[in-house]
Amino acid sequence: MMPWLWVLIGLVLLAAVLYWQLVIAEGSYLGPRVVALLYDWAAPAYERIKGFNTETEQWFLGLPLAMALERIPAPFVLDVGTGTGRLPRALLFQPGFRGHVVGVDRSRRMLAQAAQLVCPQAHRITLIWQDARTLPFPDNTFDAVTALEMLEFTPDPRAVLSEMVRVLRPGGVLLVTNRVGREALLLPGRAFPRPKFITLLSELPLEHIQTQYWQVDYDLVWARKKGRPVGGGVRPLAEVLRCPDCGQTGMEKVPQAYRCTRCGRVCLVAPDGVVEMQK
Repeated sequence: MMPWLWVLIGLVLLAAVLYWQLVIAEGSYLGPRVVALLYDWAAPAYERIKGFNTETEQWFLGLPLAMALERIPAPFVLDVGTGTGRLPRALLFQPGFRGHVVGVDRSRRMLAQAAQLVCPQAHRITLIWQDARTLPFPDNTFDAVTALEMLEFTPDPRAVLSEMVRVLRPGGVLLVTNRVGREALLLPGRAFPRPKFITLLSELPLEHIQTQYWQVDYDLVWARKKGRPVGGGVRPLAEVLRCPDCGQTGMEKVPQAYRCTRCGRVCLVAPDGVVEMQK
């Protein structure tokens, strides 16, 4: 075989691997820093690329979640991997929802976009720059925890799910997506066949697990945390923030920041309102 042909084959294989790693897997096999970097780059064009339909989002995401929380006067909701605030926007514009949403993401520039898009509802949402693998909240904090199109782009989806369930109150709602479709086969250890994903959730303290066909590439999966409901409702952020350094729950609110009274760690509140906990 001609030497130039080997070079051509090598270049084609390299291009295929790069496409798999950077486009399909979105850097997930290269580590969370790469994933965050890719989303930082894509942030300004993300909404245009995805082309979310506002009516569809509110009908299939916001409305059913608001109805699932209708017995709680002011639900406290956590959206993990919130990105540009897709789920918070669908929920906050529901007339029956009177609660507060906390959005967590590792991509700072995605959160900057979210801050702009949720500006009309800024008093009802808190955006936090932090990794989903170590959610900065105590056990049993939120009435609902959600994660859309993000589990397959984390190093350990099982660990992230466990962390999400940890901060969910007994009786609380879990809403996540599961990657399906042809490209899911190219995400080993990140995406799961439907039966395996249900089994994975069943190993956590969850019940009433239901799968809903949603998009070509994703299912919506609903569940509730086992245990007797312990009440609910919005709590002050300073009361529920957990220091990322020493782990103490509860941080003092100071001008433009939250400060740990035990170790002195300061988490700044940026001009766009994002609480910066990520180092």
